Amino acid sequence: MQKRWVIKEPGDKERVKELAQSLNIAENLSNLLVQRGINTFDEARSYFRPALSHLHDPFLMKDMDKAVERVQKAISQKEKVLIYGDYDVDGTTAVTLLYTFLHQYIDDIGYYVPDRYAEGYGVSYQGIDFAIENGFSLIIVLDCGIKAVDKIIYAKEHGVDFIICDHHRPGASIPDACAVLDPKRTDCSYPFKELSGCGVGFKLVQGLTSALNVPFESLVQYLDLVVVSIAADIVPITDENRVLAYFGLKLINNNPRPGIESVLRYSGINKITSGIDEFNFNREISINDLVFLVGPRINAAGRIEDAKNSVKLLVTSEMEYANQLAEQINDLNIERKSLDLSATQEALQVINDDKVLKHAKSTVVYAPNWHKGVIGIVASRLTEVYYRPTVVLTQANGLLTGSVRSIKDFDVYDALDHCSDLLEHFGGHKYAAGLSLKPENFQSFHDKFEKYVSNHINEKMMIPEIEIDSRLYLKDVNSKFVRILKQFSPFGPGNLNPIFETDDVIDTGRAKIVGKNHLKFEAVHLDVSGFPFSAIAFQLGDHFPRISKGQPFNIVFHIEENEWNGVKSLQLNIKDIKFKEEMEEDL
Repeated sequence: MQKRWVIKEPGDKERVKELAQSLNIAENLSNLLVQRGINTFDEARSYFRPALSHLHDPFLMKDMDKAVERVQKAISQKEKVLIYGDYDVDGTTAVTLLYTFLHQYIDDIGYYVPDRYAEGYGVSYQGIDFAIENGFSLIIVLDCGIKAVDKIIYAKEHGVDFIICDHHRPGASIPDACAVLDPKRTDCSYPFKELSGCGVGFKLVQGLTSALNVPFESLVQYLDLVVVSIAADIVPITDENRVLAYFGLKLINNNPRPGIESVLRYSGINKITSGIDEFNFNREISINDLVFLVGPRINAAGRIEDAKNSVKLLVTSEMEYANQLAEQINDLNIERKSLDLSATQEALQVINDDKVLKHAKSTVVYAPNWHKGVIGIVASRLTEVYYRPTVVLTQANGLLTGSVRSIKDFDVYDALDHCSDLLEHFGGHKYAAGLSLKPENFQSFHDKFEKYVSNHINEKMMIPEIEIDSRLYLKDVNSKFVRILKQFSPFGPGNLNPIFETDDVIDTGRAKIVGKNHLKFEAVHLDVSGFPFSAIAFQLGDHFPRISKGQPFNIVFHIEENEWNGVKSLQLNIKDIKFKEEMEEDL
């Protein structure tokens, strides 16, 4: 697929120069900082040295005082409390965090994760009835609930109070709960709006520490859960999230809870002895590992069977039990892969067989047999093939239910809001959402969604974009450059791994195809002296014939450390390759 190369505007020259001098680093590195909004020595120090003291006061969040007061009442009056959370990674990590913390103060506490198929997304009447029948007087709901206006009224009528901890965009009305914690509330002045659902739960726990006279340091043990939620929910790793992610990754690398350690082991990352009674993973765990290895496995339980098993896995302190659950969940993940591959192939066939759909501005596909647990993954895969807003629907409980994925700069939540008269329910974010509708409204929704997309998208937006931080000579890449660049991590949305462009490189003559159409070569500048750099270009093997003949080309890439058999080496991870005439076409 063709990709657009877009180079960011460089930072202000004087500011870049001053920052480089104050930090004693190269200007190409200080430029990366200025591009990220880091302009002073103090800001750079906070960026490179995150501290838990940088976290915001939880009581800046609207209703935090009410939430803390209501939990204190539940503790003092020995109420029965239910922790309720969504069935995805963000929800199950949030449930684990709050349940584990409050279990120290509340004897009669339970947790509830709705069944994806029987109850659907969010707060369910079935879940509220469970609370009523079992004598729970307070429900704390995490990662959902911000639109559960009618259900909160129903709970209140039956003597059940609610505290809502959500991070999704609210609807027209805020539920009448005891407290509604959501930084995206328009009347909430909390300084950071992009917390995960588990992150909002963590802020509630942080607020409770002051009320319960608990040392804040005792909360560090929960940050592994928070970073897993941050990674899996793809929220920006900026501001508070960057601090939480930084310390969460440290915890996972040094002392992971049994559930996370066992999941990593089943994903192929093992612990090795590094000294007397010291164990480390055979490589450093990154955000990417949480996104691609840990998140899908934790999610698999809720996608295929019961998400409560994910909570059991994360709650347990027994390694043997964690290993048993991790094995079961790993088997479910294998089943999930088979289901999503089958559904993706069927969906691609539907698009290819429909000339109108194939050339539309959006993708809206439906099949009653697709497994509800994998349609979000299918939507993501279709977006990779046909780069445009995508809706994938299946049938459940008499409704069509689906997942939505978007592309850069297109707000799919707004598109669904425009179609809300045809929907039974919708919710989510700018780039990912969920919805349900009656079967008889499918065609009307299809047409209205396509019309909205057509009116709000242009051809340029439908070409995937590679945003390049700056141009870079390979000769400028040395050990100090790489050492400082590593301190930009953890990488993720809002703080992406820098992408560089280098023009006019050639291969040293060692280019070859490895694996499934991956290109491996050694890159050197055509007219500039310097050492060759090992490079890997996944799925770009089609360029081998020209590169192997010595033709010069341009590359965009990440710089990374590759570890093999305990030996670390620098490697260019090539994101795209273009030859001269292709560059001219982009201009």
